[in-house]
Amino acid sequence: MFQKVRFRLASLCAGITIFILLAMSLGYLYISERNLRTNSYVSFRNDMNTLVSNLEQQTVITHEWLNKIEDNGKYQIHIIDNGVPFLFNERSTEEQQQLFKTAMEYYNRNFETGTASSYTSIHTEFRFSSTGTRKNDYYACVVTSERNSGIFQVVILASMAPLLRQIHTQRILFFLLDVLAAAALSLFAWYFTRLILNPLEENQRRQTQFIASASHELRTPLAVILSCASAAERASDQERLHFLDSIQSEGLRMSRLVDDMLLLTSADNHNWTIKKIPTELDTLMLNTFEAFEPMASRKSIDLSVSLPETAVPPFSCDPERISQVLSILIHNALSYTPKGGQVWLTLIWEGKNLRLSVADNGIGVPDEEKTRIFERFYRADRSRSKKEHFGLGLCIASEIVKAHHGQILISDTPGGGSTFTVVL
Repeated sequence: MFQKVRFRLASLCAGITIFILLAMSLGYLYISERNLRTNSYVSFRNDMNTLVSNLEQQTVITHEWLNKIEDNGKYQIHIIDNGVPFLFNERSTEEQQQLFKTAMEYYNRNFETGTASSYTSIHTEFRFSSTGTRKNDYYACVVTSERNSGIFQVVILASMAPLLRQIHTQRILFFLLDVLAAAALSLFAWYFTRLILNPLEENQRRQTQFIASASHELRTPLAVILSCASAAERASDQERLHFLDSIQSEGLRMSRLVDDMLLLTSADNHNWTIKKIPTELDTLMLNTFEAFEPMASRKSIDLSVSLPETAVPPFSCDPERISQVLSILIHNALSYTPKGGQVWLTLIWEGKNLRLSVADNGIGVPDEEKTRIFERFYRADRSRSKKEHFGLGLCIASEIVKAHHGQILISDTPGGGSTFTVVL
């Protein structure tokens, strides 16, 4: 499913970015080509202005001067003196002659011929195509002047082929760059969508694992309840009471599990209500300590508490939730500390921060498991036999601390055991 979603998202992302890229490229290419054509035409007109100025200063037009003007084939020149082609024109090929004829026909058809005064010239520059297509475009200049009571005309042509080659090369370059950019954007979109979908995929994996683990945890007490109910039908009164006690015990166990799962679901949906009020944490810790003293006494575990000598100022938090965190940590410590062990509760006030610690000298947590103990339904192998633990307590504690914008840390207790520290 995620692979399909990833493909669609990547296609959408790449399609939009490539479309924008192509639109901008085409816009820039259009502007660039327009500027190239404009600059080329302006350059041609400037050359013609210079040429006409030189022509006006020439009293005798020689082949040498005309060869110089042609500039190694850059320009083609055709001269008409009183309607008679100049001798220089005989060097032109039949194709060139036809080209000059087409240029003059275009000129006579589209421009009005003015009257030039003696030794002054009028000239007109224009573009035309020799084939009716844009494959053989030319710049043309027709110069008309009056000399010795006669009309002297010069037709100058410049092929636009170099300009068209430059435009063609630029288009190919833009095409290749767009192809490379499109490929790069597609790869980026594919990689980027993977980064986006990874958390969702991981979240779905965890949800699936959560449901599977919850189903497994619920199946065990449910099987016991069904088994005891079936056995109670055929049991004596005394045995029936024993089965009913087992049913009640397993029912309470299931109830605790459901409550824990509902609590985590509320945290996932961000509708967990935290009611912060000024709270005396030293009093809260002392009350929690007293609540667990009987349990510690039954297990022959030394439970002690250490509070600051000076009064701790009230701290804004949800006292019920913080008490729940302490209860989870203390219950875990008492569960995994052997008989004759010790559990210490400590409250430290450090300026703006408060540190609540629960330390024990029990079995401890291996380093490779420290990063996983706050995951849902995660339990170390050696603690799986303890039916009262589902592997949700530390996860709930972590969510409560996060809701208070705090941290919950784990470290090794000197001499063995684990120390959980809540920083608020």
